[in-house]
Amino acid sequence: MSDDSDTTEFERVKQQAADAVSESEAVSVYVGLVSDDGDNEFYFANDVDEERLQETTSQQLGMLTRVLAEQSDASIEQVTEHAAETARQMNLR
Repeated sequence: MSDDSDTTEFERVKQQAADAVSESEAVSVYVGLVSDDGDNEFYFANDVDEERLQETTSQQLGMLTRVLAEQSDASIEQVTEHAAETARQMNLR
């Protein structure tokens, strides 16, 4: 964050997300935390049956890809390729 208006926007969005999680009947939640030093944590939970699990997690991935593409100069294809490469490096299957 480079200035106070960015920090204010970040705090507003963080509070808006917290309110949405606590006030809605969400069935899928993903929270990723990245600190200034690059450390990260993530929390991912679904309250759906096995039949809907892939669909629900795909929606989460699609939403994150859209945000990344919209808030950067990267195309959806570039964001997707970066995500796939990161998954390969993490030995995800």
